[in-house]
Parts: sequence; structure tokens; C-alpha cells
Amino acid sequence: MATKTKSRTIKIKWVVSFIGCPRGMRQTIRGLGFRRMQQVVEREDSPETRGMIAKVHHLVKIEE
Repeated sequence: MATKTKSRTIKIKWVVSFIGCPRGMRQTIRGLGFRRMQQVVEREDSPETRGMIAKVHHLVKIEE
């Protein structure tokens, strides 16, 4: 019998514009699912997501 584990999620808010940032940071913001500033997205709390957040930590805010 397999038990389903609840995956933990985190809420991320984009708070600072990426104007003047390198292309990689812009792509990371888009990769997290943001379309516009002040938007809040909910993503699975995984090492991959945490790495993306670490790359643009000065542009986003984590809301837990």
C-alpha cells in the first residue's frame, strides 16, 4: 500500500524589477512562473526551486 506524501509548497513574491539584470536572472524570474511584478506564485519546495530563488534572492521575497 503506497502512501501519498504531501509535497510542501512555498509562496514567492516578485518585488524588485529586473531591469539592468543579466539575461540569466531574467530567465530565472520567468522560469519561476512570474509574469508581472508584485505577483505571488506558489511552487513546490524542492532543491531546484530553492536554487532558482537563491540566484534572484534580491528580486523576490518568500512568503511562508
